[in-house]
Amino acid sequence: MSKKYNNFSEFYPFYLSQHANKTCRRLHFVGSCSIILLMISVAVSGYLSLLWFIPVIGYGFAWVGHFIFEKNRPATFTYPIYSLIGDWIMFKDMLIGKIKF
Repeated sequence: MSKKYNNFSEFYPFYLSQHANKTCRRLHFVGSCSIILLMISVAVSGYLSLLWFIPVIGYGFAWVGHFIFEKNRPATFTYPIYSLIGDWIMFKDMLIGKIKF
């Protein structure tokens, strides 16, 4: 990853290229759904300490997808903010069918 991305619009095509494997994409999707469910649980229960699990869940599913199925290094190591945004844009695109689930 030697290219320098100056904005998210430049970065997102690269981000998608790092998620060509459907199992990797699916694991990202499951991780994102789990985060949403966790946040709802926290809102209902009031147990704010559960929020510590957000990075574990989010990165856990994603990194299994990258290291085992995609066999690449997660872009979050170099572009953490753009990758976080990319995760949620890809999640939305999978929900609406723009990206194959």
